[in-house]
Amino acid sequence: MHYDARKNEHGLPHDPFKAIVAPRPIGWIGSQNKKGQKNLAPYSYFNGVSDQPHYVMFSSNGLKDSLINAEETGVFTASLATSNLFDQMNVSSVPAKYGTDEFELSGLTARQGNYVNAPCVSESPAVLECELWKVLDLPHSSRKKNTGNYIVIGHVIGIYIDDSFIKNGLFDFKLAEPLGRLGYMDYGIINAENSFTKNRPELNEGGEVLPVKEWDGSYK
Repeated sequence: MHYDARKNEHGLPHDPFKAIVAPRPIGWIGSQNKKGQKNLAPYSYFNGVSDQPHYVMFSSNGLKDSLINAEETGVFTASLATSNLFDQMNVSSVPAKYGTDEFELSGLTARQGNYVNAPCVSESPAVLECELWKVLDLPHSSRKKNTGNYIVIGHVIGIYIDDSFIKNGLFDFKLAEPLGRLGYMDYGIINAENSFTKNRPELNEGGEVLPVKEWDGSYK
């Protein structure tokens, strides 16, 4: 099949777009307003957008609490959502009214970041602490009507890692088992059973691809 994505004329029961752009990291965004009311919400449109300096983004469909709080305070956190925290992450996705503490609702322990005044999930093995850099209002967005999509970009100024997840100088994501968002209502878990290590290929002087060497543990 081939269809006009602008008109979404796929003829299927559900839009396949999210199932194609998969897996996606889950941005478990912690924030608070100026009154100190905490908010926690998972975003399936989340990713790193720059390595040095570190920048991440999440996309908000409408003016959600995370976006409102980030614009109000200038900071937010992104806690790593892992397999053992799936149920709590799922509960934090409920469309609760503004001012509801999803940390408490989900049975999680909130703690303030070391570098930003925003809450994060203390049970998470890794947290990114971010200063808001910019919010992009995508085309056809209307803040007055609370419609459209918004990209929230944050500069990561602090990173927390539970030391028990550092093995041989590397963050052991296989041990952490991060969750991934797939299509529809589907999720995935990244662990030792479904991940693998492969070195990048190199070219010889004649421009031919050389056999891939085993990874020596160094990463550039």
